Amino acid sequence: MNYLLNLFFLVMFAISIQAQGTLQPLDVFDLEFAADPQISPDGKRIVFVRSSMDIMTDKRMSNLWITDVYGNNMRPLTEGRSAMWLPDSQSLLYMSAESGKNQIHKLWLDNGQTAQITKLQQSVSDLVLSPDGKWLAMTMSVESTAKKPSALPSKPKGATWADAPIYIDRLVYRRDGGGYTSEQYAHIFIMPSDGGTPTQITEGEYNHSSPSWASDSKSIYFSSNQTPDWEYNQQNTEIFNIDLATRAVTQLTDRVGPDADPIVSPSGNQIAYLGYDDRKMGYHHTNIYVMDTDGSNSSCLSCSSDLSFGNMQWSTDGNAIYAQYDKEGNTKVATFTKGGKMETVAEDLGGSSIGRPYDGGDYDAHTDVLAFTTTTPTQPTELAVRIGGKMKKLTAFNDDILAFKQLGEVEEIWYESSHDGQRIQGWIIKPPGFDASKTYPLILEIHGGPFANYGDRFTPELQLMASKGYVVLYTNPRGSTSYGADFANLIHHNYPSNDYDDLMSGVDAVIAKGYIDEERLFVTGGSGGGVLTSWIIGNTDRFAAAVVAKPVINWYSWALTADISGVVNYWFPGMPWDHQDHYMKRSPISLVGNVTT
Repeated sequence: MNYLLNLFFLVMFAISIQAQGTLQPLDVFDLEFAADPQISPDGKRIVFVRSSMDIMTDKRMSNLWITDVYGNNMRPLTEGRSAMWLPDSQSLLYMSAESGKNQIHKLWLDNGQTAQITKLQQSVSDLVLSPDGKWLAMTMSVESTAKKPSALPSKPKGATWADAPIYIDRLVYRRDGGGYTSEQYAHIFIMPSDGGTPTQITEGEYNHSSPSWASDSKSIYFSSNQTPDWEYNQQNTEIFNIDLATRAVTQLTDRVGPDADPIVSPSGNQIAYLGYDDRKMGYHHTNIYVMDTDGSNSSCLSCSSDLSFGNMQWSTDGNAIYAQYDKEGNTKVATFTKGGKMETVAEDLGGSSIGRPYDGGDYDAHTDVLAFTTTTPTQPTELAVRIGGKMKKLTAFNDDILAFKQLGEVEEIWYESSHDGQRIQGWIIKPPGFDASKTYPLILEIHGGPFANYGDRFTPELQLMASKGYVVLYTNPRGSTSYGADFANLIHHNYPSNDYDDLMSGVDAVIAKGYIDEERLFVTGGSGGGVLTSWIIGNTDRFAAAVVAKPVINWYSWALTADISGVVNYWFPGMPWDHQDHYMKRSPISLVGNVTT
């Protein structure tokens, strides 16, 4: 009997292997991603977002799920996102479009009842609960009421006139795909946590962000750039405090460079914030600072490391600060003591992108529990915890589909650039069923940014390329983040340039492995990757075809008209009319006559 049973399972296993297919475009609708874990105040449960794509609407769906910290009793709660626990650990607030527009809702866990507590006309960001649990702070956009000098008399009833002129005195006044934008500014509002009418507490034609409550719930800290030329120096934000009773605003920081994302410590005596001294470089590391709540005694906790940090939060006891960072294409979480001692407590974080292997991910910390989203090159983002120093993956949302899909094997590669010997990191995705005795076409896929990084993360887009029989190479050439500030700034006032050599050296390194057909080399990339793709086909004809996606090919026109403003001061030595040769030398359009690809 045991023999027959074993034979049955062997046959079924063989059938399942034969039935395995490769990843197909429609499979992205079956993939699911965990995001935004939030640990309850009592440290016992986690609410998180389980998201996927709706094949009927081609839009992302988000649902709130709950589990205990060990992964037991996992179940769905409701449609929604951005959950926030209330102090009783028995109820929470969340954002949902159940009514047709995103509003704040409340959910009671004891009976599953939900209620919409707002009727907002604008989208909400930076939602945060006051320490006493009575108030919510948030940011919303407010239309400018300033009068414009282009007002015309009213037309007679029934008259047909030409459209009125548009008066513009802003640096950024339209968006690609969106057209002209209205003049709006982000302001901070407060409202009762059980519902009510939001009250605007900040003023002026400035943007305000990242509200953080004082420990007595009587004032709010926030970041804003309120200099007269803020449109032209957008990085120069400062930390402010506003007293809710008097509306008096106090500026706490003052340096050239951003001071942002303030978070008040559990004791209420200190503020952690992010920033850097602006040296007008193409890239700056963002560091962690701590100061007293009156703005005094500022110190940098992370400046001794060659890393960039974000997504901070205080530990429950206030003795340490958690922060997220990237190193060599891997996203991690670290803790910093007040003395600046750093310890990495989680790695392999992943976001919910269904495209390419960019950095991302979420986490939340409570006493001895760290909840975070994790990914691998063959696993979409799932929920994991770290308890007592041990990591445990709590979800396996994609095992049902990936068990029947053969993915491309992902191999890490390091090689030297032909330009100067810089060590460059990359990854090779091999086609499913790869046979090293055969030859395959190669696709070089280049990331955007350029100050960004690819890594050892799940990437449906590149896996789909591999599923069609291509070897796919993606790398982090100079200019990429997660290798130190000096490496990123090797392209300072010099992009594109020797990053081309880094990419070609990567192609050569894969060809040297002996399984690439050199007559079938292909290259593609988007945004910054589009810049480099167009630069490549202007410098070599070794590629059989290229897809140049959303590139910049003329820096002169881009610097003065792009949606991204202020880059001239960082990416170039000056204005185009003062440096025409420099701009044209780095513009792929200067090479268009060479293109034969």
